[in-house]
Order: sequence, then structure tokens, then C-alpha cells
Amino acid sequence: HIIWWKEKMQTCMKTSSSQLVKKLSYSNLLGLDENLKNGSLKEGTLNSEVLKFKSRFPREVLLCRVGEFYEAVGFDACVLVEYAGLNPMGGLRSDSIPKAGCPVVNLRQTLDDLTRNGFSVCIVEEVQGPTQARSRKSRFISGHAHPGSPYVFGLDHDLEFPEPMPVVGISRSAKGYFMVQVLETMKTFSSEDGLTEEAIVTKLRTCHYHHLYLHNSLKNNSSGTSNWREFGEGGLLWSECNGRHFEWLEGDMINEILFRVKELYGLDEKVTFRNVTVASENRPRSLHLGTASQIGAIQTEGIPFLLKILLPSNCTGLPAMYVRDLLLNPPAYAIASTIQEICKLMSNVSCSIPQFTCISPSKLVKLLELREANHVEFCKIKSVLDEILQLYEDSELNEILRLLMDPTWVSTGLKIDFQTLVIECESISHRIGELISLDGENDQKTSSYPNIPNDFFEEMESSWKNRVKKIHLKESYEEVDKAAEALSLAVTEDFLPIISRIKATTAPFGGVRGEITYAREHKSVWFKGKRFAPSVWANTPGEEQIKQLKPSIDSKGRKVGEEWFTTVKVENALARYHEAAKAMVLELLRGLSTELQDKINVLIFASMLLVIAKALFAHVSEGKRRRWVFPTLIQLSPYWFDAAEGSAVVNTIEMKSIFLLTGPNGGGKSSLLRSICAAALFGICGFMVPAESAIIPQFDSIMLHMKSYDSPSDGKSSFQIEMSELRSIITGATSNSLVLVDEICRGTETAKGTCIAGSFVETLDSIGCLGIISTHLHDIFKLPLNTNNTVFKAMGSEFVNGQTKPTWKLTNGICRESLAFETAQREGVPETIIQRAQQLYASVYTHNKTYNDTIQESSQESTSFVSSIVNESTDQMEKVLKDLEKAVSLICKKSKSEVLIRCVVIAPRKQPPPSVIGASSVYVIIRPDNRLYVGETDDLEGRVRAHRGKPGMENATFLYFLVSGKSVACQLETLLINRLPKHGFQLTNVADGKHRNFGT
Repeated sequence: HIIWWKEKMQTCMKTSSSQLVKKLSYSNLLGLDENLKNGSLKEGTLNSEVLKFKSRFPREVLLCRVGEFYEAVGFDACVLVEYAGLNPMGGLRSDSIPKAGCPVVNLRQTLDDLTRNGFSVCIVEEVQGPTQARSRKSRFISGHAHPGSPYVFGLDHDLEFPEPMPVVGISRSAKGYFMVQVLETMKTFSSEDGLTEEAIVTKLRTCHYHHLYLHNSLKNNSSGTSNWREFGEGGLLWSECNGRHFEWLEGDMINEILFRVKELYGLDEKVTFRNVTVASENRPRSLHLGTASQIGAIQTEGIPFLLKILLPSNCTGLPAMYVRDLLLNPPAYAIASTIQEICKLMSNVSCSIPQFTCISPSKLVKLLELREANHVEFCKIKSVLDEILQLYEDSELNEILRLLMDPTWVSTGLKIDFQTLVIECESISHRIGELISLDGENDQKTSSYPNIPNDFFEEMESSWKNRVKKIHLKESYEEVDKAAEALSLAVTEDFLPIISRIKATTAPFGGVRGEITYAREHKSVWFKGKRFAPSVWANTPGEEQIKQLKPSIDSKGRKVGEEWFTTVKVENALARYHEAAKAMVLELLRGLSTELQDKINVLIFASMLLVIAKALFAHVSEGKRRRWVFPTLIQLSPYWFDAAEGSAVVNTIEMKSIFLLTGPNGGGKSSLLRSICAAALFGICGFMVPAESAIIPQFDSIMLHMKSYDSPSDGKSSFQIEMSELRSIITGATSNSLVLVDEICRGTETAKGTCIAGSFVETLDSIGCLGIISTHLHDIFKLPLNTNNTVFKAMGSEFVNGQTKPTWKLTNGICRESLAFETAQREGVPETIIQRAQQLYASVYTHNKTYNDTIQESSQESTSFVSSIVNESTDQMEKVLKDLEKAVSLICKKSKSEVLIRCVVIAPRKQPPPSVIGASSVYVIIRPDNRLYVGETDDLEGRVRAHRGKPGMENATFLYFLVSGKSVACQLETLLINRLPKHGFQLTNVADGKHRNFGT
């Protein structure tokens, strides 16, 4: 465990946390050096007590309650500073142990920061209330927060409960790749076998997991060699995992990962996990990453997001997650057919439908398991059960409820009989209704007495009155009323005579003062006054009560202030009242939680059924609004266009083989491919499709390949990426597959790319699948292709007013017109370049040449042209950098501070030197579009990494200079933002210059 913490400490990059790390000692689980101040681990010290808790959960960050703070020492303090943005306690003194903490009110934010960065947290509370002098408060573990379940307790509100993150394990198997996911919150696990490499990568990209385990079998490829690297088989998965944290394991995958989960979460060995795996026979393969991103099943810049098309904008959260998972992992034919039948019934419903209360099943399990469900949660649970019963009792909705049973079984892994579900829902709903005060039921008034501030009783009783029915706590309510009356009597007897005395005293400004006040922070009613004691005691009214007063103390036994007073009688009455009001409701709620734990499977099933029902009703509403139909593809329109607005060009698609598709730039080839892919995916999931009518086969896989980008971090060109994806398509395609490839082999030289494309078409033709291959490689039609089922299709164009324009209609035949010059002109390419391009084209391509001559000369010209472009681009960048450096130096020199700077360039694939660590700097980014971005930072390396992690910014160039401090950096940053445009530079963040007062 200490080695594990040592590895974590090596990732600390901030200056403050790095300095704390230097003071650690790797001799104990806390990382404390006993030679430093406050580092003692002797029995009886707070450190020794914390160490005992740490030994029980050695890999969790320990937050220990100390007064109004949660404190951490050693390893844990370094983590708080690095990942939660907290400052070290006591600064960075070299003679003291690392120590940090967060205020009690900021615990939620701190837990979010730590769990988001992959840490589990153990929360240690101290017993509240005064203690005897020199005695230490007792402490106990109040709970845990994990990345898989960052849960915080609460009694009074509807808790925000993020979806749990699974622990994931991956291995090889005889069928392909094997993946297991374990949810600690639900105590469940599921597994999938026979996955492709691309499907595994897609799941990793779309799944926020807590921890990743890789099996040793991944190190061996099909040839039996232990060389798992970026090229060839397994290369895509290697690239995905290489940048992530993971651990190796061996042995039986499921048993090993369940053992690791118990160790990771500190669970007892006897804890069992339920297998919720649903058989995957006859189920289409999960989407490849390229298909999922290019069709918009996962959010991708520039591509319409499918969920925003399939669902109305107000349908988010759990229903949207269900639809997304269904798209990424299409269901078996029987389930898809059921979903479609449900949707058809929903489209014809005329009666009102329930609101469909959605509760996360993991939230249900955790709240009931911890016995922390409050009355708000119980009301929501009852709503879920009542809405199930509404579906059952309505003649129009009853059949929908019956059909929803199978999709819910697939989602939960729970098989529950229809009548059993209805009976259990009735029983549990009745039980909750017996105990819980529901909305509109208000038979419990807040206590009220004239001599006690109303705020006191309202705040003390609002958290528990009207939570459970009064009949179940009649004696307790009577005790609360008696305690409130006793408190009122004590206040009247001990405080009121003093108040009357003060009112009878006439004094100048600044004289006697006194009042009965609610001390909100201390949950007490006290007397607050000044100069009320008589200078001469004469047994006048109120003197006896003044003598009984004593200073008020807080929960730690400390004096609150000079103006606050109480009496023994009032304190005893307060204690009695708090005790009466504290435990009664909580015990009933916890008892109900215990009862419902026996019904947890029914509750999980019911909650998931409503999530699915809400998702499908929302989809049907949106589909009808868009005039979609339930699944030849006839009159197909692009899915992102709204047919209700009449904005789409429609096409009729009758596909019985492979289409080899040609067409001009902007002619609709890519749109056609995405539209067919979306319609097919929607159809096999049981959804409505963007068409006037449709017949869709039950494909076993849908594979879409669009444009490829290079991956510098993996050392792969765009053509390498394309070949890797095409290899996956060929190996996974069957006669029941749909394969869609856009502009095949455009990333390499024309002759060989054309031949590879031709061979690819021949292979798909022999497999017998349906699909479309689009291309601009027109020489493919000159190749002696051996095909039987491939037909030539083209996106049409027409000649209007002396210009060729696309019609976006699918036609038979071949289109050799690319409209390249027209497209370039439309996008604003200078006319001189276009005219020269036309001259070059006329000089080379209008002559009759043999095929080989044309290819050869085209290749030579491409080579020289590319070389020219590269040299020209490099020269242009050098000029931009030179001009920029000159302008920056001039602006800084003329500033009020007259700063002399030394500019340094960070070229693509380079990073800042170690000398910038901890130093303030100002930087300028030269973006790919030649616009600039100006910023300042104390962590240049991290900022460079963050900017280059954004799409299209991988090869951005930086220019930076160091300055003496953050204030100077802020001043110069603003100055550059405001002045660089005057030197002819375009900035993306001009507005930032208005946010500061410096340099304006």
C-alpha cells in the first residue's frame, strides 16, 4: 500500500503539493515523518487514531472531522492540495508535517474533486457535544465516497446522486475480446464475450469507469508472441489503454476482478455479486468507434448528435442514457421488435399518461442499503409504484406495460413475473402510504410560544414534522409538545423577568440592552444582553434571575461570547427538546428502509421500467413531430433535417447489393451514407426512422467509415488509421452486415490507393453484404474487377445557367465531375489560384493519355506540389513567428513596467523545459487557422497539454516568455490582447481584454 501511495505522490505537479511531498516519510500508511512537528504516532495522539482508521482502508483518502474542518495529513494532505485546490494548513513550513483541510460546508465540493480524479474517500466524524477538559473526542467512520458512488448522506432533501462508475476488466477469449463490468453500488456484474477490438474501444470511450484491469492474455496476439504494441492486431486497444491508468491481472477473469473490487472498496469477503449478464445470441454487434462517432451516437464536433434528433430537448438524464446505450449496443431482434411494437402502441394512445418518475436504480440500492432514504425519496418511490399501477389499470396502457417487461429484463438482468410485479407494487405502495406523510397531508403544526422566537421551532421541526404520519409517533409527538412547553416555561421563568427589568429601566443611548434570541449556529435559545447587571443589589425584581445566568458555551465547551447567557434550567429544557425531536422520525424511516431492502429487486425493476417507458414515449413524440415512420428504404431523408419543415431533399433507396458511389464535392455522398446508417440503426433498435416508409433487415452489424485523421501520439498517419479500420470492417463483415465507406483510400497516392479500393470492393462483393462505397478515384472503373453484385450509383448534377450544380439525388451510373473548382471558389479560394489550377488541369488532363501515363504524371506532380506546399507552409510559419516576437517585444517594452522579455517558441511535438515549472509566464498560441490566443499561467506545461488536447490543436505552436510574478503576467496578458490586433494579428479572445483593468 505504501508503494501504491508513493506512485500517486509522483504524479503531484503543483509547486505547493510537490513541496509537501518532500516532507513525507514512506515508513507508515500516513506518510508522516515522526521527527517533524506534530508528526508523533504515539498512542493517544490524534495521528495514532487516524492511523488505525487508515489501516482499515489503506487506499482511501482519510478526511477527519476536527471542529469546523475536515483535516488530512501526510499522503492525504498532498492529494487535497493537488486535486482539490486546497492550501496547506500552516503554509509550507519545513519543520511541520504535510497538513490540509476543507471547511465542513465545502465537503461536497471536495468529495466531487477527489472522486472525479479517481480517489476513494473515508469520512471520519467526531462525536458532537461538549467534552470534559483534557479528554479527546471519540470518532467514528460515517461513510465512504468512491468514484463509483460519490454519495453524501442527507435527510432533508432530494439527493443528487451521480450514476455509479463500474470497475472494468478486459481479456482475450476464443471468440475475440471479453469484457466484464462490476458495479459495487448495485453489487452486480455483467460480461460480454466475442467483442471486436473496435467495440471494446468504443465502450471504454463512452464508459466513465472507476478502475481498469487488463488480463495477461492481451499481451499475446493470435500468433502466440508477447508483443502487444501499437501496430497490427490489438494496436487500437493498445493505443486506447496506453494513456490510461490500468493494472494487470491473471487467472480467472471474473473471480479475479471480483476479488480486486472487494479489496478496492474495503468489502467483506462474504459479500456476493449478482450476475446480470443477458445472453447475447442473435444480437447485433456493438458499434465500432468510427461508426458511433461519425453517425453522432457519441458526441462528435461537427456531426449532429443522435440523441438530440431522437428525443425532445426536455428528455435528458436516465431516459437519454438508456437510448444512447441502446444505439451503441443494439438489442436482439426479438427485443427490437418488442420495442417497435411498444412505440406503435404509444403513438396511438389517446388517454393521459403518467409523469414517469425516474429514480436511478443505483440510488435506490444505496439509500436503502445505508438506511439513509428520507421521506422525499420514499415519496418518489411511491410515485414510481403508483405509476406502474396506473399503467396496469388503464386499458390503453396495460398492453404497453406487459410489453415493457422484456426490455426491462434485458436492462436489469432481473426476470419478474407480470402479476408478481403488480402485486408487489400494490403492497409496497400501500406500506409506504401507511407510514409516510404524502404531499398535501399536513396534520402536524409547528410548536409556537410567545416568549420563544418562531425561527427556532420552525427550523428545529421543519426537518421532521410532516415526514411520517402522526399516528405512528403519538407518544413521541406528545413528548415533543411537553418538551417545547417546558422550554417555554424555563425561558419565561429565567429570562422574562430580566427583560421586564430592562424595559422598565430608562437609560441613555448605549445603556442597558437585552433580548431573548435564537442562536442559529448553536441551535439554542439564549439571553443576549449588555450592562444589565445592577450596580447595587437591592432585591428588586429580576435580580435573582440575573444571578442565575451563566455564559453560553458551544458544542466544544468554549465560551461563545461576552453577550450570550443561559441558565441551567434553560439548558436542561433545550437538551430535553432536542432529544425528543431528534431520533423519532429517523428510526421510523430507517426501519422502512430495512423493510424495503427485501423488495429491492422489484423496486429496481419498476424504476428501470419507467425510465424505458419515458424514453420511448419521448421518442415517439419527437418522431411524430418530425413525421417519421416505423420501419426498400423509400423516400429517405437526412436524419438531422426536420421533414416537418420541408427542408430535406429525399431519396429512394432500394439496396440489394454493394453500391459503388461517385458524385461531386458537396453532392450529398456523405449525407446519404450517414442517413442510411442512422435509419438502419434506428430500425434494428426498434425506433422510428426518418423516412416516409421503410423495410430494414435485421443486420448483425452496422459499420460506417468516414474521413480519417492522423494520430501523432500513436505515430500513425491518416492512411494507417484508415487501413486499420478497413481491416476491422473486412474481418467483421458477414452476408447480414451493412458496410458504408466514404471516400475510400483518399489518404495515399492515387494508383495504389485505387487498386486497394478495388480489392476492397471485390472482397465485400464476395461476402455478399449490403453497403455503399463512395469514391473520387474514377480510375477504379478501369480496373478488371471481379464482382457479381456491385452496381454503380451516382449523386446527380445538372447544368443551370452555364454552371454545374448538384441535385443531391441518387441516380444510376457514374459521375466523373467533382465540381472541385466550383467548390473552391464557393469557399473563398482566391480567383488567381483557381484560374491557375484550371490552366494546369487543361494542360495535363484534357489530352488523351494512357492510364499508366496519367497515373505516373499525376503522382509526380502531386509530389512536387506537396513539397512546394510544405516548404511554403514552413516559411509562412517562420515569418508569422518572427513578426509576432517583434510585436510582443515592442509592446512589452513600451508598457508602464518597461518589461524586457525573452521569447521562446514551443514547436509542434515539443514541450516546455523544466525551467518553467513554478514560474509565471505569458503565452501566445498560433492556431492552425493563423489566429492567436493570448493567456497567462503558473503551470505552462499543463496549459500546453490542455490546449493541445482539444480537437484540431494537436500541432499548435506556442510562443512564451517568463515574468517576475502573476500580477505582471496578468498585466501583460491584457496589454497584448488589446494591442496585438493593432499590429495586424487576429485574436480569438479579444473579449478577455475587457475583463481586467491592467493595460487598458
